Amino acid sequence: MSFFRRLEKKKPAPRTIEDIINAESELGRTIFGPIPAGHQREFFEHRKNLWIWHESWTELGVEHQLTIRYEVRPNGVYKMANNAPYVKLEGAELNNFRIATKKYLELIKSQLYLI
Repeated sequence: MSFFRRLEKKKPAPRTIEDIINAESELGRTIFGPIPAGHQREFFEHRKNLWIWHESWTELGVEHQLTIRYEVRPNGVYKMANNAPYVKLEGAELNNFRIATKKYLELIKSQLYLI
């Protein structure tokens, strides 16, 4: 597919920071596979070194929400789930975070920014 044909199929360029985050999150939510019915999912880089993963759903009439903030610091990656204290990522969880952020960056560069 040519570069110009790819451009024709794209939505209008985001204009505000909120538009950019929403456009990136729309792509980011897809890297974790299908979203279950009744769930909403977001995944995006909020600002440099701060990533957000959010999921909400209703189960048996009860609304649930999970928000995880990932901070990339010089000494490691730390997560905070629903305002609990930060915990340093290690092992498989750290590897999964690295894979997810790499996929996210590749996806937004190729689908949103055409880099």
